[in-house]
Amino acid sequence: MQQLLELYRRWSGHEPLTTEQLPGAGSNRAYYRMTDDEGHSVIGCIGTSRDENHAFVYLARHFTMRRLPVPEVLAVSDDELRYLQTDLGSVSLFDAIRGGREAGGRYTLKEQELLKTVVRELPNVQFRGARGLDFTQCYPQPAFDVEGVLFDLNYFKYCFLKATELDFHELKLEADFRLLAKDLTAEKCHSFLYRDFQARNVMLKASSSDDSPAPSPYFIDFQGGRRGPFYYDLASFLWQASAKYPDKLRKELIDEYYSAAQQFAEMPKRSVFDHRLHLFVFFRTLQVLGAYGFRGYFERKQHFIESIPPAIQNLRELLSHAQCYPYPYLIDLLRQMCELPRFKQIEVVAQNRSDGYKTTETNPYKAHPKDGPATFSKYDGKGPLVVKVFSFSFLKGIPDDESGNGGGYVFDCRSTHNPGRYEPYKQLTGLDEPVIRFLEDDGEILTFLDSVYKLADAHVARYIQRGFTSLMFSFGCTGGQHRSVYSAQHLAEHVHEKFGIEVRICHREQNIRQVLPEKTA
Repeated sequence: MQQLLELYRRWSGHEPLTTEQLPGAGSNRAYYRMTDDEGHSVIGCIGTSRDENHAFVYLARHFTMRRLPVPEVLAVSDDELRYLQTDLGSVSLFDAIRGGREAGGRYTLKEQELLKTVVRELPNVQFRGARGLDFTQCYPQPAFDVEGVLFDLNYFKYCFLKATELDFHELKLEADFRLLAKDLTAEKCHSFLYRDFQARNVMLKASSSDDSPAPSPYFIDFQGGRRGPFYYDLASFLWQASAKYPDKLRKELIDEYYSAAQQFAEMPKRSVFDHRLHLFVFFRTLQVLGAYGFRGYFERKQHFIESIPPAIQNLRELLSHAQCYPYPYLIDLLRQMCELPRFKQIEVVAQNRSDGYKTTETNPYKAHPKDGPATFSKYDGKGPLVVKVFSFSFLKGIPDDESGNGGGYVFDCRSTHNPGRYEPYKQLTGLDEPVIRFLEDDGEILTFLDSVYKLADAHVARYIQRGFTSLMFSFGCTGGQHRSVYSAQHLAEHVHEKFGIEVRICHREQNIRQVLPEKTA
């Protein structure tokens, strides 16, 4: 730390007024915000690898010269283990889109536009950034190649697959690994491969211009970059496990990227592009599972442990299109892995961890010696659970619970902004796109539903564990047309997506019924 302070003094000519360590992420580097008495701040970095720091400094200076949106390196220590860079603020893209992520992938128009802005900027870094770049300065290797792919695949094998204790044939697996590596490196690319392109590595800096009030994206943590295929970064970004981007939004972002990239390079035909992209999605999913296994299982970092269930779910979705991946032994092994009881169970556990609720296969309650034998509900162990979700008008009364349980939840949506007060929306319902945009842009309904989701998730998980058969949620508003319909539909889809159980929807005042069937394994 003293050496970093000395570097600051040499650069600025005075001591920093304050020095604040910033929260760490997945790397071993430590970052500090150093502020002077006039309120100007810079970021100081202490690294553990001279070569890694050297790569970052070289790349940052090259990108700055090409006027790309990256932090400017201000000073570097003689041993290159410490450097100062411009302060881009504290708001990352990951922070800015938190609402949509926590709403199960329901991103507002503002959040979607932020994502599109970032995706449109990515080809600028990849293609313009590669011009004149000396790739021999990259760390740990100058280019994406077969050896690098095999390293990442073996990282997955040793840090994740072997930890599952699943039996497999090493030579057959290695043969498919080599086929996959050959396919991934078949297309020669001269673009810059960012390698760790994700929402946490995009900072949003407020514009200094009144003409452009929207924040501008800046890119950080590119020290692992090298020459390589541009598909890789798009796959990393759009299939980030925790982001939960819906398919429709993913497709729109891919379109934005493809259109923007055509301004910098001749792109392959769209069908070829899409095929290659999904091959990299498959590879990237295995790669991140390797990282999550090492950081989570071995280093015991909670963030990475909690990232495993959504990554496994991504893999399950990819395996449903296994015909795209001509690696039969690998695909069969991955299917077996996804069906292991620990991954069936961990999905529910991790999804409810943030709610302070944990589902286990064993009975968590220990009887006191003076207690008598435990008694259980007559409804225990029947299963499977069916969730019924209603929208209704309070003027016409709360829906009856036909299950005979006489319970469930009733939520009052009338505290949120009512689109029914405005003429353009009076003939529409909460299922219509203009009403959805109105409610999501306003944002009150998203905050309301965030609390509902947490309560519902814990309750559904518990009912599944106990083998209960029925649970009811009802949403009421003034007319049973806008807010209640939107809320009921979104909770139903959320529960169905998260737990895969049968959900029955009834928009009572609109005379609309829908059944979301139980997902089969």
